[in-house]
Amino acid sequence: MKYIYVDWIHNFIDEPIILISELDENRFETRKIEIYKDGRVGFAYNDFEVLNAGLGIVPVPSIVEIASESEFSPKEITKEEFEKFWNDKVLPLL
Repeated sequence: MKYIYVDWIHNFIDEPIILISELDENRFETRKIEIYKDGRVGFAYNDFEVLNAGLGIVPVPSIVEIASESEFSPKEITKEEFEKFWNDKVLPLL
């Protein structure tokens, strides 16, 4: 598994500003967390989604490809960092 954290710099009210994803060996999302400017949290895993945070249907591009778009600031994170976000942001909502 790979884990990525992406800051999305924009002025859209109804779009998240942070995207955090767990990716399988083919770079498909298996779990996703979306954090909004107002503090709302969307998430998805399996067939479950909150705030339309559905898992992508195509592989997630590489960090280099994501970073080539100026509105995105991506970085890889560890499994432990991802699990902390999941435990802190998602589990309280379940």
